[in-house]
Amino acid sequence: MLRKNFKKYLKSIRSEEFLVTQEKIKLENEKLPYRWEIINYLLSFLDRETTYLEIGVRNPDDCFNKIKASTKFSVDPGLETDNNLASFKVTSDEFFKGLISGDFLKKDIKFDVIFIDGLHLADQAERDIAHSFEFLKKDGFIVIHDCNPPTFWTAREKFDYHFTPAEQNWNGTTWKAFLKWRMNNSVQSCCIDTDWGVGILSKHYTFGSKLEDVNPFYEYHVFDNNRKEHLNLVDFEEFKTRLVSENS
Repeated sequence: MLRKNFKKYLKSIRSEEFLVTQEKIKLENEKLPYRWEIINYLLSFLDRETTYLEIGVRNPDDCFNKIKASTKFSVDPGLETDNNLASFKVTSDEFFKGLISGDFLKKDIKFDVIFIDGLHLADQAERDIAHSFEFLKKDGFIVIHDCNPPTFWTAREKFDYHFTPAEQNWNGTTWKAFLKWRMNNSVQSCCIDTDWGVGILSKHYTFGSKLEDVNPFYEYHVFDNNRKEHLNLVDFEEFKTRLVSENS
């Protein structure tokens, strides 16, 4: 009898966890604006001919084709699609190596906005950010997707683990890379609370000062309890106000 009740208790916990997770995912999917609207705002804010780079494309209609820049390039190895339409069909590591060597584009090329939405693992995202700063214009922006995973399950390490309350929804551990850069003295940073978390980094504009060292082991439950502070989480209108008023 005790064993039967315990199994019933475990089932009720799993059911509650599933419902809570599904509700958080539903709410996240309803948030606006979308990432491409934020990117287009940043490009228009620069008020000039712009060059845009997107890392991690998969389907160009998801974001890349919606971007309004004078010149656009995209990078994707094509592991998730049968028809890879990226400008450079390589990994981001291979792409930046090719930029440094001059095999891709001009060696002195600089981008106005670089959008990172590649492999959603902290070490890869951290490398993509570091490489991006090497090829970013002085007043350019780096934008990172998936910085605000709404649940522990969407922040899981492996995408293929679908038997969770999050099912195939996956932000990975990108938040850890963004949090690490939030604690870097050289950058301004914030995360717009929409579309799974749209992180923004700049070494030029003022809109979010360095975060003091926190969460040394990058534990999700610590992040979850302090996400507003850890991410400098703001809505889009607040970000625009900060960007205009503090840099006019």
